Amino acid sequence: MTPASGFQALKAGSRKGIPLSPSPAPGKRRREPRILREPRSGGLNPPMGVGEVMKKSGPLCFFLLFFLGEVTFWGITALYPMDWPAPDAPIIRNFGWNDGGDPTLGNVFMTEGFIRAADKGELLFYHSPSNTASVLPSPLGSWIALEHGDGIIGIYSRFKDAAPPPASPYIIKKNMVIASAGQSGWTNQGGFYFSLFDRRERRWVNPSMIITPPEDTRPPQIQSVKLKNDRNNLIDLSLTKTIRQGRYTVQVAASDIRMNPNETPLAPYRIVCSLNGIEIGVLNFETFSTRDGVLMVYRNSLVPVRQVYVPNSAFEIGEAEFIRGQATVTIIVQDITGNVQNNLYRFQVE
Repeated sequence: MTPASGFQALKAGSRKGIPLSPSPAPGKRRREPRILREPRSGGLNPPMGVGEVMKKSGPLCFFLLFFLGEVTFWGITALYPMDWPAPDAPIIRNFGWNDGGDPTLGNVFMTEGFIRAADKGELLFYHSPSNTASVLPSPLGSWIALEHGDGIIGIYSRFKDAAPPPASPYIIKKNMVIASAGQSGWTNQGGFYFSLFDRRERRWVNPSMIITPPEDTRPPQIQSVKLKNDRNNLIDLSLTKTIRQGRYTVQVAASDIRMNPNETPLAPYRIVCSLNGIEIGVLNFETFSTRDGVLMVYRNSLVPVRQVYVPNSAFEIGEAEFIRGQATVTIIVQDITGNVQNNLYRFQVE
């Protein structure tokens, strides 16, 4: 099969939802992929980009999770090590951040520079808002899916321009320029959005668990700890000395403070809540899983994110029965680099 006919098959296959890397015919050896090198110019100016080569791939963005779960991959064997797609760009939102009641499933970078492949991988799909074949709006705008091996798929999205196209069979080298940051999709700011999806376990993975996180020596910050009763009334534990006995949900607002005070606070890595020395809730920002179309987060066990993420940007860590006597609530917040902040609240239960 010639590169041109192979690309035509790729376009047709992506519209039908079949794997992008077909198995060889019986009795024939698979052609080994050719590792591509970045063009010497390193720029994004050639008249033909990835978006133009694949602009008729079909409206698959709406079915992103299904697509990532079904697509097959061959030729890439190693995952580690991975690099950030824009090492010098500031991160303004990170994995787990509470965006008005919705979790952030990756990292948002603020930059106007190039976006590079975090590791070598196979180009699976490219979507562009200018794609006339697509009839579905995409909140990700322009996005590229790269299979990085071990079932890990990198999603690079909300950028402006794609890089020059690779030749068949679409193997991308690590640190190769794949796009230029900008603005597209459902966002009002520039930069780009980077996330990792584990298609084997059907879950989104915190990129900082795979890629070395930025240096950070400052402990996280606990903004507030509140108790919510059965009437949805909130009690701020920093402002009260007594509460009525009953069952309460513990809400914690916390963030990871960066080394530079002017940088945007990020989500922490773990929040632990204890009542009178007994652990009642542990929230980990490691993965988000999908179960029957429902996004789940690990809080003691897998629970729907709507039970954890509240619109006021806090997290519901757990619930417990408060009985008469003195009560002590301890909150421990840890960031991805290991810095820890803990607050203790003592009050009387009547």
